[in-house]
Amino acid sequence: MIMEAIPFVLIGVLLSGLIQIYLKERWIVRIMPRSRIVSSMLGCALGILFPACECGIVPITRRLLGKGVPLHAGIAFMLTAPIINPIVLFSTYIAFGSSWTMVFARAGLALAVALAVSVTVGYLFPALPLRSPTAEPQIAASSEQIAGPASSPPLSSQIIGVCEHAIEEFFSVGKYLILGAFIAACIQTYVPTSSLLSLGSSPVTASLLMMGLGFVMSLCSEADAFIASSFRSTFSIGSLSSFLVFGAMIDIKNTLMLLAVFRGKFVLVLIALVAAFTLLGSLLIGRLLH
Repeated sequence: MIMEAIPFVLIGVLLSGLIQIYLKERWIVRIMPRSRIVSSMLGCALGILFPACECGIVPITRRLLGKGVPLHAGIAFMLTAPIINPIVLFSTYIAFGSSWTMVFARAGLALAVALAVSVTVGYLFPALPLRSPTAEPQIAASSEQIAGPASSPPLSSQIIGVCEHAIEEFFSVGKYLILGAFIAACIQTYVPTSSLLSLGSSPVTASLLMMGLGFVMSLCSEADAFIASSFRSTFSIGSLSSFLVFGAMIDIKNTLMLLAVFRGKFVLVLIALVAAFTLLGSLLIGRLLH
């Protein structure tokens, strides 16, 4: 799990460093819509441009929030980016025998869940629920010292700034990635999957079971479709979509990373909302495609 996740964590922290140095707060204010729903939709759309899995998306999201992106837009981006980017959708297409059905089911459910969760979170948490909210202004201030308000610094200074922020982010989230992978590996080793599969006798329990497996197995979103395809003979498209969406949005690894960035109450509410909307959406997909 660690070897699978590390490349994407590195991509995530490098993008975070680039955002910190090159993305200016005034640009965000200029392009971000005032409407909560529209800005959440924009956050969802940005996920297409970032080929990051759930392992590397947390540091990117934290940096965007620190730069002034609204909470609802940041959460919408964080939830969709590991799923609707082209790499993940193509792997889903290949894993399910070059079929577009699961691709559209996964992408559609991910967008619906992310939009519903982000708008709800925006109403429930008007203040930014970062664990250390005072750290971001200090980081932003240090960035202004590096960049300078009037003139651009040399390219070498910019590269050093990107690397310094990337290293800081890597060691900040890396320890939680290792701990989460260890816990997930223990559960996979000592809890037989076969005994869990017998519990999925109804659409509701099947979706809940697959969401639980997605959380516990903590697979990278670029590879989880190949595991989901092995359950095609046992579970419906609706329950499989819940596995592919919930597991890519919330798993053991990124839950610990979320707890390192956000307050515990916010993380619990976020997980509950993602679970509730994923369950409802998977049941609807199961009825439509039955």
